[in-house]
Amino acid sequence: MIIVTTNEIANQNIVEVKGLVQGSTVKAKHVGRDIGASFKTLVGGEIRGYSDLMKEARTEALGRMVKEAENLGANAIVGMRYQTAQVMAGAAEVIAYGTAVIIE
Repeated sequence: MIIVTTNEIANQNIVEVKGLVQGSTVKAKHVGRDIGASFKTLVGGEIRGYSDLMKEARTEALGRMVKEAENLGANAIVGMRYQTAQVMAGAAEVIAYGTAVIIE
């Protein structure tokens, strides 16, 4: 599966547009990460636990989007984007979306 953020794929012809595909997940922080984050805010720097959590969420959302595209018979996704939103205190949603297409 080719996934690009552009609306076209270099040297490829889009022969059919299958439509919008998306995948999402909601992840919540937990007490262990909160304790570590509290200490890190005192001294500064990257909060590794949260970075890892968001990376995991992006990977999961991307995988769900790809699965949806495969179910439509697509072999590529163009115009791919991520979006995040806080859905409640301590929980964030990550959405991956794009247009499923068939390329030659």
